[in-house]
Amino acid sequence: MDDNIKMAEVDFDCLDRDCDGLVSFKLSDALIDDFQALCPNCHGAYQFDDELTAKLNKLRDLIVAVRKAEDILGDCNVAITVPERTVKVPYALLLTRLNTMITLNLAGREIDFHFRIEPSSPETFR
Repeated sequence: MDDNIKMAEVDFDCLDRDCDGLVSFKLSDALIDDFQALCPNCHGAYQFDDELTAKLNKLRDLIVAVRKAEDILGDCNVAITVPERTVKVPYALLLTRLNTMITLNLAGREIDFHFRIEPSSPETFR
């Protein structure tokens, strides 16, 4: 497995309304059968169903695809056009400055899963 995928971390706020814990896990671990993420604060256990695991696996595939395209990212831009002006932002810069997250509905609540691909603090860009 790609080392960047092994390093990719995911976190979300504990679903227990009385807990302010941050549940964190490695993306590669979440793709293992019978994986459970644990809240370090209330020790609540989270086991992911097949649908969520499939979505996490697709995100893993996306990370791998971006890694494979790294050599051309310096040539790629995202253009933002406003009246009378176009601003080009290098794609590689966007990847280092924007949050990567997926918002899913779990237990009737929208939960943000934050992804950290590069080594960084859990509080970076939160």
